[in-house]
Amino acid sequence: MEIAIIAHDGKKADMVQFINKNKHLLELENIKLIATGTTGSKVEAVGIKVKKMLSGPMGGDAQIAARVAEGKTKMVLFFKDPNSSHPHEPDINMLIRICDVHNIPLATNEATAQLLLNAIALQP
Repeated sequence: MEIAIIAHDGKKADMVQFINKNKHLLELENIKLIATGTTGSKVEAVGIKVKKMLSGPMGGDAQIAARVAEGKTKMVLFFKDPNSSHPHEPDINMLIRICDVHNIPLATNEATAQLLLNAIALQP
């Protein structure tokens, strides 16, 4: 299962902490992580393997949306920062829409992301 991870600048540290906390689950054979460039670099820095796309503002959100549309990415964990404006908001909205169109689980905060990962852990 391919899971995409994305985090706005104000949430990158939270994402790294979340991924590190769930490392045991994410290192299972059938789970592969992809990420926007900067988020991916920060996650790699704590020793977790991730395939990096471009940074979000440079097209990384669109690359991940394309993977969702192609049926490659099966879950998106996107820690959005609701207290900041983002110049690439149209790309973010497009990614959210693509997840909805293709019925892909999308978490935009840590609590929902944890519920999604817990659901994976319960599968046989």
